[in-house]
Amino acid sequence: MLEPEGESRVAIVPNSVSKLGKAGFEVLIESGAGSESNYSDSMYESKGAQVVSRDEALSADLLVTIHMPNTSTMNSGQMLACVADPFRHPQRVRDAMAAGITLLSMDMIPRRLSRAQSMDVNSSQDNLAGYKAVLMGSAHIAKAIPMMTTSAGTVKAAKFVIMGSGVAGLQAIATAKRLGAIVYASDVRKSAAEEIESVGGRFIEVEGMDDFEDESGYAKPLTPEFIQKVNDTVCEVAKDADVIITTARIFGRPAPITVPAGAVETFKEGAVIVDMNADVGGNCELTKPGQTVVEHGVTIIGIENLPGLVASTASMLYSNNLTNFVTTLVKEG
Repeated sequence: MLEPEGESRVAIVPNSVSKLGKAGFEVLIESGAGSESNYSDSMYESKGAQVVSRDEALSADLLVTIHMPNTSTMNSGQMLACVADPFRHPQRVRDAMAAGITLLSMDMIPRRLSRAQSMDVNSSQDNLAGYKAVLMGSAHIAKAIPMMTTSAGTVKAAKFVIMGSGVAGLQAIATAKRLGAIVYASDVRKSAAEEIESVGGRFIEVEGMDDFEDESGYAKPLTPEFIQKVNDTVCEVAKDADVIITTARIFGRPAPITVPAGAVETFKEGAVIVDMNADVGGNCELTKPGQTVVEHGVTIIGIENLPGLVASTASMLYSNNLTNFVTTLVKEG
């Protein structure tokens, strides 16, 4: 299915079509659905899919998308697999129930279950987002990233601070390190220190830190006092950073503020903040979702769909997750 304007990913890529066919599915692709991800209609047809109109695609027994479509365009008895974000948008669940649609929310698959990891769209998309955030930040600073020793003098390595070390944060740390940056990283989970160091980061420890983590692996809501302590400690380290990447996300809730407006004033001129959670309010108090702005000499990037900037790869990973999920449903009923 074609996704809404502004989304360049597609839910199914050509290589998944043959796998779905072997599992007994007849695959219909809306014409042009994969064009922005560089998957042409002919690529789908070569793998056995039927390229059809939108109305024909909407008549399928199972619809697979990234964003949840309007249920008014669907029929009772159909199934829909997508990222529904039900905690932040409960009305979507109510609409699906009222329309008689079985909703399979891909973002609700528990990432801690080993058998479900191949279906985990949150991790696959977060991983790419962390990678792209580093590239975005690097492109916006007016200096080189790695240390260089040249006949003209020595160039100091850029300093990155990564706030949060979940899937996105760890990939951001690893990517920045591979580019040659000096990387500092924080997390509210004390156990994250080993993970941060394993990918080349330097852990920012906060006094009184414990494992603020729920059973699903997400950070728990913190007390206002501890949030203030974390913000003060990490933002102090970030004062002379070239790039600050914020990744802190609490599942089903607005993003916590990890960079208050006052902290931005203390950052050095020319620094860049990449707010990876602009789509859920932003970690930086000065982030404007969907925009890149300059405040106090600091560039703040609020792109809402980082995986969409690497649409071909992001689509391939999402498609693999979805294919693993639906073929497992068929096998196990």
